[in-house]
Amino acid sequence: MRDIAITLIVIYGCLSTLQRPYIGVLLWSWLGYMNPHRLSYGFAYSMPFAQITALVLMGTMVFSSQTKKLPINTLTVIWMLFVLFMGLTTLFAYFPDSAQIQYVRVIKIQLIVFITMMLITDLTKLNHLIWVIVLSIGFYSVKGGFFTLMTGGSYRVWGPPESFIEGNNELAVASLMVIPLMAYLYQVYPQWWLKKGLLVAMPLSFLAAIGTQSRGALIAFAAVAVFFWLKSKKKLALGLAMVLLSLGIVAFMPASWHERMDTIKTYEEDGSAMGRLNAWEYAINAASDNLLGVGFDAWDPLTFALYAPNPKDIHVAHSIYFSVLADHGWIGLLLFLLVFYLAWKKLKTVIKKTNEKPELKEINFLAKMLQVSFIAYLVGGAFLSLSYFDLPWHLVSFVIILETIMAKKLTTSDDGVFLNKQMPNQTRRNPTP
Repeated sequence: MRDIAITLIVIYGCLSTLQRPYIGVLLWSWLGYMNPHRLSYGFAYSMPFAQITALVLMGTMVFSSQTKKLPINTLTVIWMLFVLFMGLTTLFAYFPDSAQIQYVRVIKIQLIVFITMMLITDLTKLNHLIWVIVLSIGFYSVKGGFFTLMTGGSYRVWGPPESFIEGNNELAVASLMVIPLMAYLYQVYPQWWLKKGLLVAMPLSFLAAIGTQSRGALIAFAAVAVFFWLKSKKKLALGLAMVLLSLGIVAFMPASWHERMDTIKTYEEDGSAMGRLNAWEYAINAASDNLLGVGFDAWDPLTFALYAPNPKDIHVAHSIYFSVLADHGWIGLLLFLLVFYLAWKKLKTVIKKTNEKPELKEINFLAKMLQVSFIAYLVGGAFLSLSYFDLPWHLVSFVIILETIMAKKLTTSDDGVFLNKQMPNQTRRNPTP
């Protein structure tokens, strides 16, 4: 039944895409983030639903009369340069065949994200996409929160198999990234049942992140908490709430969780931590010796023999920064960092321009929540390999979409003010009979 249900949803979504192309973005996002076909047991498990959806979406865009314009600014230019640069490093990769496979996968993700910026043109459509992402990742975070609650945190929480967020560390950071989006939806939608559902989903998602027993997620949560505290006008109340929450976590989680978290302080005695340090030094050496890095999928005994301090301790980067550094060299890392720096800068501008405008409070609050999501990714990502995961790139596209929507609304508002100023207190005349 699951196989049939998923297939029917995809068919219906593809048919809807023919009429409203942005539905294809929603469908592709649901398939990419939730991986519903991985919850089936029959023919749907290995069906290329995402590829089918992408083909229908792109075909619809070719023949659709809807205006399709990609916003061009400094951020999108740097972003496109990064995508093209990854193609250049693939040509000169140490293992070109496997690097090409990975680059094709990355290109597919980037293409849909760029299409997102062309088709999501108003706040309603953007909210629909946010709902899809929240429900897709929230399915696993809420389920994981219940699991942690019922088992007392004795077991780790994992994501959907054969996906970007299959690992406990990856699911933890993804959960922390969607919690701010849940908070945004809570503020925007007035329906009581939605608010109650989100009020349940947010703490359970946080509990799932803790239940993954990810040390990186704990550090990411601490960074998010500090950011909230610094931005809060009620620092005493928020600080007290954080202390109580921390004490509650310490009291609830089992001894195995405490032992794992304690290795943050004694990383020299932890094999996993030392393996990461070895991989990070490998990345620095590889990038320093190769202008274009070593290319995708080059975490291999051959390259570790050349660049790692301990060539027998072979690990992937477990860091978005060192992953990009090894794959694409120092130039690639610079472009990668520039994308997120410029996105953050745009969010600050959006917040500043909408702070004193009640009619734009949704845009203002979403911009603030996107900042929180970025902190969760940029801090938590320092300890896991999610450089090419869809979600952070989708969030960057949200920044550009949000800026475009804000500009339109400000222009409309300013035009209205201008027209009113042209006719100050004029007496209305009756038409001549």
